Amino acid sequence: MKRSFLFLAPGFEEIEALTVVDVMRRAGMDIKTVSILSDAMVTGAHGIPVKADLLFTHADFDNVEWLIIPGGLPGTTNLAAYAPLCTLLKDHHANNGKIAAICAAPAMMLGPLGIIDGRECTGYPGTQKLAGKGIWRDAPVIALDTLITGNGPASALRFALAIVTNSLGETAAQEIGSGMLYYPKSMNFYF
Repeated sequence: MKRSFLFLAPGFEEIEALTVVDVMRRAGMDIKTVSILSDAMVTGAHGIPVKADLLFTHADFDNVEWLIIPGGLPGTTNLAAYAPLCTLLKDHHANNGKIAAICAAPAMMLGPLGIIDGRECTGYPGTQKLAGKGIWRDAPVIALDTLITGNGPASALRFALAIVTNSLGETAAQEIGSGMLYYPKSMNFYF
């Protein structure tokens, strides 16, 4: 199974990051949290410290399925300023790799990198002016073939289940969701 990575920088949105990791692990997916710091401990936007699984400088990014960017401020700004991550995202996108971003990250991180150019996306209200050539939609989650975007903390569970649906299918996502007492009418993630 391919490995997925979720990136952490000081000021990341805790709900968006940890919900995704939790849901993907429930689904049996191999996901690792990655600190862009020289320390594994990263403090979120609301003062919650999280110990990342890996440091960016020690991670092996071969055979990657998903690269996932949580939002939060200044977390998104800190991730966007980290050139090695920007290069990784651009290369993964150029090879039709899967990328997921939520909250401020679609506009502030993927927009300037050209990753959402010409593609439908969503994100935190008010950030759309930074989305570049992305086709902005007012929706909680938009799931495309290799791009999933979400609009904010309240959509974190839908966002995570959209990733599971893309990788493992709707039945797997329904099982995970119902096990968490989440019963959507469908797993169609274009809301």
